Order: sequence, then C-alpha cells, then structure tokens
Amino acid sequence: MSVTEPVFQLRLADGPADLEAVQRLRYEVFVEELGGTGALVDHERRLERDAFDSHARHLMVVDETAGGRVVGVYRLMDREDAARAGGFYSESEYDLSPLIDGGRRLLELGRSCLHRDYRGGAAMYHLWTGLAEHVAQTGAEVLFGVASFHGTDVDALAQPLSLLHHRHLAPEASRVRARGAEAVAMDLLPEDQIDRRAALLQIPALIKAYLRLGGTVGQGAWVDRAFNTTDVCLVMDTARMNDKQTRLYTRESAK
Repeated sequence: MSVTEPVFQLRLADGPADLEAVQRLRYEVFVEELGGTGALVDHERRLERDAFDSHARHLMVVDETAGGRVVGVYRLMDREDAARAGGFYSESEYDLSPLIDGGRRLLELGRSCLHRDYRGGAAMYHLWTGLAEHVAQTGAEVLFGVASFHGTDVDALAQPLSLLHHRHLAPEASRVRARGAEAVAMDLLPEDQIDRRAALLQIPALIKAYLRLGGTVGQGAWVDRAFNTTDVCLVMDTARMNDKQTRLYTRESAK
C-alpha cells in the first residue's frame, strides 16, 4: 500500500478563513494537548486566539495533499505591528527595554506549533525556511520571543532552567528580564550540580533549536498559569549566526 507524501505550501495567512485555521491548530496544540486557556479562547468554535492576532502576521505551512490543512504556524510581529497592538506579547512577561532601546530591527516570534502528525519531519524545516526568508526580506536583526516548558512546577524544571541560566544567558546589552509576580529565578542549582544530560532531555526541541542557532535566554523565567507553562525568553542576534548555524536555519538542513 502506497503512502502519499505531503506536499507543503508555505505562505502568510490572508484573510479571516486563514486566521481561523491558524487559531484552530493552536487550539488543538495549546488547549487540547497542553491544557492552556485564555480570556479570548473560543472553546465552542475551538479557536485559540488573543488580542495580538489581528495585528500580527501568521506564517503557515499547508499540506496540499490533506485538503489544504494548516499543519504548522508561526506568529510574527515587528515594531510596527507591536505599535498597533499596544506592545509586544512578550512585554506582559519580560522587560524588553534592552531590545527596544537598542534601536535595531526586531522580530518577535510566537505561538509556534505543529500538528501532532507532522512533528519530527519536513514540516518543521519548511516552517524554519519560511521564517529565514521572512528575516532576509525584512532585514530583522534581533529575533526574540517566549518559549515554553510544559507545566508550572518550577522545582521540577530546576535542571534545565539552571543549565540555561549558567550556560546560555544573554549578554547584558540584550538581557531582558522577567518581571511581575510570576517571575522566578532560573539559577536554582549551582553550575557544578547540573546533570547536563538530564537537563537536555527536559529542554523542548524548539528551545534546543534556538540554542543551536546561537540563541540566548533572558534573566529569569515566567510562570504562565493560564497557559500551564513555564516560559523563558529567547533572544537571537542574526549577526552572530555562523555559517553552520545559518545552514540549520535554511533549506540546506532538510536535504
């Protein structure tokens, strides 16, 4: 019995129908799988949405062999998008002053997810490729955004959070800081008590991908109880990406 290989199309969402398809995939992942919620989540229509969606651009990977099903998404916001939205999404968790005051071209990455049937395959590479092309076209210089560990038990995440703090902390000039009542320290263990193998096993694949691309983390984590996650803020300076990292970020890595 032959199996039809997916045929992917990569494009930005265009119109209400596309946006709903994006939000429906996010509902499946963030609400049904991970147990998250939010003030604007529409459980009846199964849409995960928020106040930033209408101001952002949404990168989509579509499987043409599955009736045009949206199987991967990324939400993208630059300074102009954030101005219309009243700020970046990450500002609700982190003080972004080091980035905003730096005057460089910023691109916030958020709400990235893949349908469960497409993880670990070519869909992710297509999503990365689309992101890389968008960065090249817009001239974005600093990429940033919150990335999540599932769950809100910070003690259970002591190993990976401590590893990120001690070995991947952003330089002072770009070191955003968690703020507010839900901000927590990441240096929960001294560096010599970190079990690197155990820590890496707990770090989600997306965060590890950012680290391979030269990404760093801000100071402190933020516990998002509504989303049932513990968040870190990733910051990546595109000027510091070396050739090997750049290949990871483009279609070459899919060959």
